[in-house]
Amino acid sequence: MPIPVIGFAAWSGTGKTTLMEQIERILTERGFRVGVIKHDGHGFDLDRPGKDSYRHAQAGAETVVITSPEKTAVLERRGETLNGCIQKIGPADVILVEGFKNEPIPKIGISRKSTGKGLTGPADSFLALVTDDDSIITDRPRFSFDEPEKIADFFMKEIQPMDSEDFTHFNSQGRARMVDVGEKQITHRTATAAGRVLVNERTFSLIRSGGMKKGDVLTVAQIAGIMAAKHTPDWIPMCHPVPLNGIDLKLWLDEKLLSVEIEATAQCDGKTGVEMEALTAVSGAALTVYDMCKAVQRDMVIDQIRLVSKTGGVHGDYFREEKDHE
Repeated sequence: MPIPVIGFAAWSGTGKTTLMEQIERILTERGFRVGVIKHDGHGFDLDRPGKDSYRHAQAGAETVVITSPEKTAVLERRGETLNGCIQKIGPADVILVEGFKNEPIPKIGISRKSTGKGLTGPADSFLALVTDDDSIITDRPRFSFDEPEKIADFFMKEIQPMDSEDFTHFNSQGRARMVDVGEKQITHRTATAAGRVLVNERTFSLIRSGGMKKGDVLTVAQIAGIMAAKHTPDWIPMCHPVPLNGIDLKLWLDEKLLSVEIEATAQCDGKTGVEMEALTAVSGAALTVYDMCKAVQRDMVIDQIRLVSKTGGVHGDYFREEKDHE
């Protein structure tokens, strides 16, 4: 099973590091193996000049590993992603993350009135809040800064559900199952996905001029994508039927790439997200473009189907960093 990962999201000066230290000690005393990842955007120096690891790094080594019977340290001269950091964590029952505010992991939101900065995101996007600001309105569990024992109790209750439900579609026997969302809150959720179909010049010209024998490629593909989104649970076995508020599906031609670009946004008010509905809409539209054009071109490529963004739910919002012509 994956190791549960919980973030602490806060602006500088809130005391999140001190709070994390208290919770780490309590969890350790209760028998948990705790891993910690800290993201420091301002840079740091782990070694003092003159120490062996410092000397090796100064001599040009990209990676320096120091080990003894008691501990091991890995020093690399580059940044690392959150997933990369998680892979480096040894045996652990829970990983606590400080920083990485935009990563789609469950987070504890921390806010201290004296900073004047508030939370790093909407209150309902966090697992729980630690704050002294009574003006924040939410139904999420709420703790004060002098309640580390209660926060640790919350962690112990939450770790197992996150391990067995939020991160996997397998039950305790390792068999597939549909996740039970009965206890989750109904929230407004959105998801945007995108993709493209790469074609040759002749196909591109026929699509643009409306010369395909089967009809208007973009219009038919748009309708197909919307229909596909509504049938997502029929395609994806473990998806819940979601009452969609709407699907906004757009297709357009990119002359530089010789492509049909596709973007779909799904919305609902429900207990589970609509990422799969948006991705299915894009997939259905892309397959329809292929079907409409296959008599002219067989080597079209369906490419770059991806989640662009999502909002709502306990894991918080996610926004992909799109590269030019990705």
